[in-house]
Amino acid sequence: MHAAEELIDAATRIAREIADNAAPVSAAIARQLLWRMQGADHPMVAHQIESFGLNLRGVSADGREGFASFLEKRPADFPDRVTTDLPDIFATFPAPAFDPTTLEDPR
Repeated sequence: MHAAEELIDAATRIAREIADNAAPVSAAIARQLLWRMQGADHPMVAHQIESFGLNLRGVSADGREGFASFLEKRPADFPDRVTTDLPDIFATFPAPAFDPTTLEDPR
């Protein structure tokens, strides 16, 4: 818990820690999950997609580097790049059905 006057500084420290220590591809997947799963029909949908993403990241070059850097007690140098190595974790899951008859007229 943080006092109101300390909140921005605390949030900035946490964001800096994530930026400095998280694999960029993993952080990008986390952001995608946060944004895209807000309207999921059920929490299990988000859980399934997140589990799939975690499995992919665990066997990635970043996963191997993260594990090695932990064992060797050194900072990680993650090789995967968001621009070339970001998996589409949503592709294997069906898109929700779209029913245009449920749309309301904005007028």
